[in-house]
Amino acid sequence: MTADRPSSSAPAVPPDGMPVRAELDAVPETALWTLYHRAVEARRPDSVLSDPMAVELVDRLDFPFEERFGPGGGLSAQLQALRAACFDREVADFLARDPRGTVVCLGEGLETQFWRVDNGRARWLGVDLPESVALRERLLPPDPRRRSVACSATDPRWMDEVDPARGLLITAEGLLMYLRPAEVRELIAACAERFPGATFVFDSVPRWFSRLTVRGKMRDRHYQAPPMPFGMDADEQHKLATAHPAITEIRDVYPVGGRGVLRRLLPVAGRLPVLSARRPSVVALRFGTRR
Repeated sequence: MTADRPSSSAPAVPPDGMPVRAELDAVPETALWTLYHRAVEARRPDSVLSDPMAVELVDRLDFPFEERFGPGGGLSAQLQALRAACFDREVADFLARDPRGTVVCLGEGLETQFWRVDNGRARWLGVDLPESVALRERLLPPDPRRRSVACSATDPRWMDEVDPARGLLITAEGLLMYLRPAEVRELIAACAERFPGATFVFDSVPRWFSRLTVRGKMRDRHYQAPPMPFGMDADEQHKLATAHPAITEIRDVYPVGGRGVLRRLLPVAGRLPVLSARRPSVVALRFGTRR
């Protein structure tokens, strides 16, 4: 990796209305896929997620979204929005308890959560690969309470940039599935060891989905998903406790709301073990404080 500390100078943000070229590939390109589907959903009058900044970014980016990812919409866009809403709830609850706390977003990509749930007092730290941070800083206006660190989430140097004194929430949205299982375990353990009292929220794809991506089977005529080596079925969440003895709470963050068939399906899927165990999941881990 290159630089691991944020620049002290403000990024060069192009003037309003100027297109910004996006050149990401492999796993970093998934940030564009996710952004696009959030924006498609946000444009709907009956959207399940209000995300005007996502719409603005898609409009500003010089990138062939529809050609690369298809027309968007449908279940994919709504599922991405519902996943984002799960993380938004966790962040909003954290900021209600610790309004001057710090939110760390691992693998932040082009996530626009800051503009959806920020309370005007919290500190935000984004962690991502250098090419992703560079694009983000060109697109988004600087803010004195929001910084970025250009390094991998698996590189522990980002931890030196975190001030947990007023409360800490760490999120990893759309990230851990792209790591190897051993890397996921090591990252969780490192966070539990370094940040007692913090909460770590992440999402996971089920094992069947992970296997299909590794075999190159998750594709349509527009796009092939990168391999996702880490998969975890929802009924395996209890195994996370073995990653570190400081993990004191494991909580399933289930999506709520939805539209159309998803609104009817989600409550049923949560009650039927055969469906609930094989679904994507969002998990919140609580790290105990040292005695």
